[in-house]
Order: sequence, then structure tokens, then C-alpha cells
Amino acid sequence: MRRSIPLSVLSPAVAVALLAGCSDGGRGDVRGAAGGAGLGDRLFPRLGNGGYDVLHYQLTLDYDPGTRLLAGTAEIVARATDDLRSFHLDLHRLSADEVTVDGERAAAGVTGDELSVRPREGLTAGSTFRTVVRYSGTPRTVIDADGSKEGWLPDRAGALAVGEPAGSMAWFPGNHHPSDKATFDLAVTVPKGLKAVSNGEPARETTTAAKSTFVWRTAEPMATYLATVAIGAYELTSSRPAGGPPVVTAVHPSVPPAKRRPLDRIPEFLRWSQKVFGPYPFSSIGAIAVPDGAVDYALETQNRPVLPAGQLNPETLVHEIAHQWFGNSVTPESWRDMWLNEGFATYAEWMWAEEFAGTPVSESFAEAFAEKDNWAFPPAAPPSAARISDAPVYGRGAMVLHQVRQTVGERAFSALLRGWAREHRHGNASTGDFTAYAERVSGRELSGVWKTWLYGEGRPPRP
Repeated sequence: MRRSIPLSVLSPAVAVALLAGCSDGGRGDVRGAAGGAGLGDRLFPRLGNGGYDVLHYQLTLDYDPGTRLLAGTAEIVARATDDLRSFHLDLHRLSADEVTVDGERAAAGVTGDELSVRPREGLTAGSTFRTVVRYSGTPRTVIDADGSKEGWLPDRAGALAVGEPAGSMAWFPGNHHPSDKATFDLAVTVPKGLKAVSNGEPARETTTAAKSTFVWRTAEPMATYLATVAIGAYELTSSRPAGGPPVVTAVHPSVPPAKRRPLDRIPEFLRWSQKVFGPYPFSSIGAIAVPDGAVDYALETQNRPVLPAGQLNPETLVHEIAHQWFGNSVTPESWRDMWLNEGFATYAEWMWAEEFAGTPVSESFAEAFAEKDNWAFPPAAPPSAARISDAPVYGRGAMVLHQVRQTVGERAFSALLRGWAREHRHGNASTGDFTAYAERVSGRELSGVWKTWLYGEGRPPRP
């Protein structure tokens, strides 16, 4: 048997030559196009890949916190949307040791964050194919354009993986653009005494003399940036409140008991969110509470938001739970549409504060209107990848929704909130989809709102 050479040790020139020069094993010409390396997202043009749609990821990981080495197998079931002679997967600084397509070795090469794959036979548009990538290495922390950290965040006794907007490629190969959602199975093996927590529902746990394996299943489609895994001495609890989905929480032992108390209110926050936004779109809810310093922000990872200890408060939990509808179930078509995530979640905070904290939405609006940072750019047009998490995406995004509410009235706005989440459940949507939907459901022409609040430059006169 020939020894497999890790493709990442090849120089980019050799890797590309290997891919370009490979044959089809004597089966005749391999027909079709080369799948695109990148989907042309205006802010992240190299993210994602063209020519196929992923249906399911099955990830098998083995991680050693002592050496920080990760060994993984990714089985990716996808449907070809074009005739393909080759295609790409996003993978950041890990070694692809072997690649097969439908059980046969495929030629492959690594250039930058692109793993190029050329099957022995071309793929026909409409056909379903199975790619298996065996990979290994030390997964890396990714520094975003705004200076924040994502990807794989190790510590002395574990690790945390978060992926918005591009960090998931640091721990598994895939089509890492929000427009391609898939179901997930994840099995993580760690040293005995540690736990591995992820999205979806716990399916199985096994322990040997030295290691434990935790299996998690996500049955609803998920964008890869919403996938997470937390490895450490987490305290895992599960409950089933009457009339609600299972609540699965994982708390790092370093989180003080006093800071954990808001987690007990997750069923309460969820009931309120269902009243406002409609049926909960997933089969479980919960949270992962991590130490301060593990990550500098909360993130709406699907089913199970990640929250640092210092952000375990009702406002942040309401925000992240609202994201389960807006961002996770209704996922943006592109990263320019991120205000559809953050504007809705911020407005959920305002609505919660009005009902339970005595702060009228009009007061929250006034505070946001007075904040200079909210007027740096239009929420639907962030100028660069470094700005997608800036204030206008949140505060001015919420102001857009309030102006819609003021224009169409309470009844139509309530119908819009619930209907938008229902119409695009487990799918993708763009800003254009939302503006068209709002006008159709309300029966109102809203071009003035869009022109001034969604796309307008600078602060308008206060309404």
C-alpha cells in the first residue's frame, strides 16, 4: 500500500500541479466544470464554493488538549448543482491526509484555504455524492478583520470552536458560506474526565479506560458558522419543561454560581419569544457558559448559544434566543444581510425591556437614535468585512424595524414578525426578500422607510 502524503505539506505550486495533472484513472475524459473557489460574497468573496449543495456533515474528531492535536474525518454528502470535474472545500491550515469521493481515491491539492478535489469520474448535475476527508493537525485561532478571535480557541484543558463568520474552516472542511446549510452528526473523542458539547441533541456517550466519546446530532439544517464544540470539564444538565423542548446547558466549573442563575430562566425567555415570533424552530434549546476570556463575545450557535460568564444576563439571553429564529432558522443569504440577524435580535431586547423592565421601546429607540456610532453606515450596506459587527448593524437595524412598526401598525407588524420566521423557516433570505415581504404582508408601500433608515447615509431628522 502506498503511503499517503499529507497534502498540506506540499508547496502551493506542487499541489496545484497535482490537481491539474491528475488523470481519471483510465476511464476516459472527466467532463464538467471546475466548481468555483468562493461564492463571490461581496464581503467574503472566497468563502463557500460553487457547483454543489451540502446535505449532511458527519464529523468524527479526536482532540488532545495536552498536545493540541486534532485528528478528524469529515464525511460530506452533497448534491451537485452543475456537471463537475472538480470542486473545492474550505479548510484552514490543516493537513488533508486522504480524500475519497464515492469510495474511490480522489486527486486533491491545498492552496491557501482551498482544498481542491478531483474525483476519478466527473459528477453529474443533480447527482448525490459522498466525500470523505481524513485530516489532522493543530487547529488555529482565526483573527478576523475587526481583530476579534474565532475558529479554534484552545486552553490548557480543552478548547472552544466558534465560527462567525469564517472560523469553522479551522476545524473541519466544508462549504463555509451561510447560504449552504446542512444537517450535522458530530462525534468527539477527548481524554477521560472531559466532556465535548455541541449543537443539537446528545445521542450517545461512551467511555473507555482513557477516553470518552460524545455524539451530538443536529436534525435541522444549520449554517457552518453556527456549529460549535466546547471541550472541557463542563457540567452538563438536561431538563424537559412542560410544554417546551428539552433544555440542555453546559457550564464550565469556573463560572461562579451567582452568574449561572439567568440560565434557569431559559424556558421563560423561550416562552416569551414563542409568543412574539411563533413556534420555536428547533428541537432543543440551551446554552454553553464559558469562562471569561475564552471568547470575548456571545454567539448564537444553533440550539445552544455560547456565552462568557460576564454576559450571562437576561438581555443577552433574550438576544441570543431571538437569533434562533432570526439568523439560525432564517439565515442570511450573504454577509451583507447580517442586519437581518442583529437588527431583529436587538429589537427583541427592546420589546423584552418594554414588557418586563419598564423601558418603552420608544425610549430604546431614542437612545439608539442619539448614539453617533449607529450612523456610521447604512445597516444593509456594511462597507467591509471588518464592519459587519459594528453598531449600525445592531442599533440602526433595530431602528429600521421600529420604523416599519410605526408605519404599518401593531397588528401588521406582529403578523410580519411571525410570518417572516415561518415563510423562510430553515432557509436563507436576503434584505430584498425582507423588504418585499414586509410590503406584501402589510399592504403598505415602504420605500420611504427603506430609503431613509435602511439605505440612507447619515442621520435623518428625528421622527
